[in-house]
Parts: sequence; structure tokens; C-alpha cells
Amino acid sequence: MGQQQLLLIVLGVIIVGIAIVVGINLFNANAEESTKDTIVSEGTNIGALAQQFYKKPKALGGGGNTFSTGGQSNTGFVIPTTLQNTPSAIWSETTKDSAKYVATGKPTDADYVKRWKVTVTVTPNSITSVVANP
Repeated sequence: MGQQQLLLIVLGVIIVGIAIVVGINLFNANAEESTKDTIVSEGTNIGALAQQFYKKPKALGGGGNTFSTGGQSNTGFVIPTTLQNTPSAIWSETTKDSAKYVATGKPTDADYVKRWKVTVTVTPNSITSVVANP
């Protein structure tokens, strides 16, 4: 009976070890997906603000059916400072005319979180997010 009990204990330790490894892998995958979803959500928020600027008349401080008001100052929609540098990513604008914004995920201390790159393209009627593998 002693060998059988020892065998059951060893088998139990192996099963618990495997369960712990699987749990850690699931946690890491969930953290990675959560980071990616957060960056896409931020991009959608920025896109909605850009559409709001586009549809607002120039007399009210909007773009008057353009994302860029042009002129000498080439002003237009600007990403709000609170959204330019978020805990998840750093946002930048590629061009004012097509309203395209790119986010690069911030590096973290955790090795399991990848630095996702998200490109958000805004048109007057749609917001499209494309996630690139790191």
C-alpha cells in the first residue's frame, strides 16, 4: 500500500503543476487580449471625436465637412492631450486629410504583453481599426 500512496501523491503533484502552468498561460493570453481591446477602444473614441469635428460647422469651431481646415496654419482635428499618451499606447496622427491615427502599445514590465500597433482610419461615416501583430 505504501508504494500506491506514494504514486498517487506524485501523480497529484504532476496534475496540480500542469493545472498551474495552464492557468498562467490563460492569464497571459487574457492580459494580452485586454490590452489589444483597450487600444482599439481608444482608437474608436478618437475616431468618434474626429467625426464630430468633421460634422461640426466651421462657425462653431468644427471642420465644416473636412478633417483639416487647411489654410496657412493647417489646423484641423487634433487628438486631445489626454488621449495622446494613455496607459496602453501612444497615439499619433499620420495625416490630417484622411484622418488616420496610429497607436503603438507601450512596453511593460510584463514580458507576456506584446506591443500592438493599431491603425484607425476615420471617414465621415465609418471608423475602421486594423490591429497589426507585434
